[in-house]
Amino acid sequence: MRNETVRTDITVVGGGLAGVNAAIAAARLGRTVALVQNRPVLGGNSSSEVRVWVCGATAHGTHRYARETGIMGELFVENQYRNPDGNPYIWDLVVLEAVKAEPNIQLFLNTDVHEVEAHGDENDRTITSVTGWMMASERRIRFESDVYLDCTGDGLVGFLAGAKYRLGREAKEEYNEEWAPEVADDITLGSTLLFYTKDAGHPVKFVPPSFAKDITQTTIPMKRVIRSGDSGCHYWWIEWGGELDTVHDNERIRDELWSVIYGIWDYIKNSGKFQADNMTLEWVGSLPGKREYRRFVGDYVLNQNDILAQRPFEDGVAIGGWSIDLHPPQGMYSTESGSKHLHIDGVYHIPFRSLYSVNVRNMLMAGRDISASHVAFGTTRVMATCAVAGEAAGTGAALCVAAGVTPRELYASHRDELMQTLLRQDASIVGLRNTDGLDLARKARSSASGALARLAVERHGQERYRLASDAALLFPVEPRLDGLELLLDADEATTVEVALFDTGRKMNYVPHTLRAQASASVAKGEKMWVRFDLSWTPDEAQNAFVVVKANNAVQLYHSSEPMSGVLLFFNGGEPIVSSKLEDHRATQPVVQWRMGRKARQPFCFRALGASSAYTPEKAINGFRRPYGGPQQWMSERMQAGREEWLQLDWDKAAAVREVHLTFNDDVNEDLINLHHHKTSFEIMPELVRDYRIDAWDGGGWNTLLRETGNRKRRRVHTLSEAVSTGKLRIVVEATNGSEFAEVVEVRVYE
Repeated sequence: MRNETVRTDITVVGGGLAGVNAAIAAARLGRTVALVQNRPVLGGNSSSEVRVWVCGATAHGTHRYARETGIMGELFVENQYRNPDGNPYIWDLVVLEAVKAEPNIQLFLNTDVHEVEAHGDENDRTITSVTGWMMASERRIRFESDVYLDCTGDGLVGFLAGAKYRLGREAKEEYNEEWAPEVADDITLGSTLLFYTKDAGHPVKFVPPSFAKDITQTTIPMKRVIRSGDSGCHYWWIEWGGELDTVHDNERIRDELWSVIYGIWDYIKNSGKFQADNMTLEWVGSLPGKREYRRFVGDYVLNQNDILAQRPFEDGVAIGGWSIDLHPPQGMYSTESGSKHLHIDGVYHIPFRSLYSVNVRNMLMAGRDISASHVAFGTTRVMATCAVAGEAAGTGAALCVAAGVTPRELYASHRDELMQTLLRQDASIVGLRNTDGLDLARKARSSASGALARLAVERHGQERYRLASDAALLFPVEPRLDGLELLLDADEATTVEVALFDTGRKMNYVPHTLRAQASASVAKGEKMWVRFDLSWTPDEAQNAFVVVKANNAVQLYHSSEPMSGVLLFFNGGEPIVSSKLEDHRATQPVVQWRMGRKARQPFCFRALGASSAYTPEKAINGFRRPYGGPQQWMSERMQAGREEWLQLDWDKAAAVREVHLTFNDDVNEDLINLHHHKTSFEIMPELVRDYRIDAWDGGGWNTLLRETGNRKRRRVHTLSEAVSTGKLRIVVEATNGSEFAEVVEVRVYE
């Protein structure tokens, strides 16, 4: 046996998406990191070993402009390009390569940490080392660091260190949570195994193993959706163990799940109820995907009321948006729905105080073991949300090491630095504004070759939507709306009614308060532009949610082109997956108003009056995500032979050394790592493809650099030496498909 000691600034234990994001975030800030994973691959439940969809704040397209940015966003977009078919093994590579790209990370796979050294009393503990056994290599490795991150999911490191934790469900009275039980108990969400099938192209028989369960003798066929063509996460409901100890009874739970998987496949293949003669099993999981175990106690315990109220936190470091999604304790054997969902009106924030231990002074946590009640955990547990919390925790750990402080001290004395660092790194935070005093762009005047001022989507396709139920448009209003025109057909003379609502919060995309109404008499006809005297002058720039009232004699035209900042909605429709399998509260606005996979086909409309929603100032106003509007510069429609550019001017020359560019990668587009749905393009069309950075030398423009083939949202360009200039231009030469040049943010540093 070989004994080794590894000394780094930070040790991250757990190589799921929370740990991966934490390690990368800390490494990019110059800290040395040991990333320790007990499996042969990274990605945790998303890896090829378990194969769970990476879900997050978009909630399968329920929330608008909610897809994660930062490191998780990079992984989504890279996987979209490399892995459009959702191959689990390619996803493994995307995650692995992201880690290997960071020279400050030492990666230790197949290394199971099972020893922790810590000292102090129960209320003030400090970890001094963790030790792991590298399987097959017979290496015993001791990891020594200033700061430790428990991203293990089950919370083993913190448990061994004496960190305070919760297990099971809190009583309703503790946090006044509607969905909590009257009496606290030890019940958790269960574990799941998945399987894949394929068509072999010829008849294939299946002889079930002796331990396969006869599911006709269970409640499964009564309440669960079984189809021969489904596989993978379509069978997320094969869940069990919530009434057991999901860690100590892991082997028993796995065996029960296996017996049901093979029983389901026997039912599909041999019952005669399915057209499955040519179907065969391609893969069956052997590692149960755990949903819940220990949850550590931090300085703040996130609860159901925080989520539903979208409570603003001064230390809100990561967004979530998945519904509060709880499952019955009996799992797949329950006669209830497989899950019940409580949706919020928009995204919410997770506070930094929920990402560090209340009593272990040098331990942070990220993933499903953060400081949250069981009910709040029902939304924070999904992997993309775990990942963005990981980026926040890793960033916090790096700043703790740099400043020589504990996470609690970082919150108390360096909170603004933490928040601004996360924002500069493009982390998933909504509504926070750039206040970086070192960013020269904040002191510049902005101008451009032009900016979209006429808000209109006029190119129509063949597809129309009959107004059997209400439909809606959302678009920015800045400074005012002077009227609205819609392109429609009418089967007969009729009256069409519209109503304009604000959205309440700037990060929400549901109707909130009625602001204006209008109607128009329409004659029978086709492709008619109909004007509505709908006007609104809001106190500040924000989005308008315009509802077109149901009228079965009318059809609206879908556009053949999207426009950033413009959305459409349908009222009603089926739940996200299945009305038999999932219980969604139909009265919740985000469930009522859905996009129906038509995000890029808004209704044809014209908003009357000049708009200032896309001016060049938007690229330096401090916002990096849509918030009460698109928050980006967008040119007029690009034309051959005309360059589109965004320019910054200073009163006196600046020594420019670093330029940070953030392009629009349409965070409204719902991406996923595996196979829930497929997006028709591999690169976001709105992303700038070819561009250059020019500097004024007093007599003309000099090109500092030129990039071609870009497919990333965030680019940081460090010049070989500082350039003294009073003017800087970002020249957009081509996009990946959009007819507009779109830049979310420009930052400039000496």
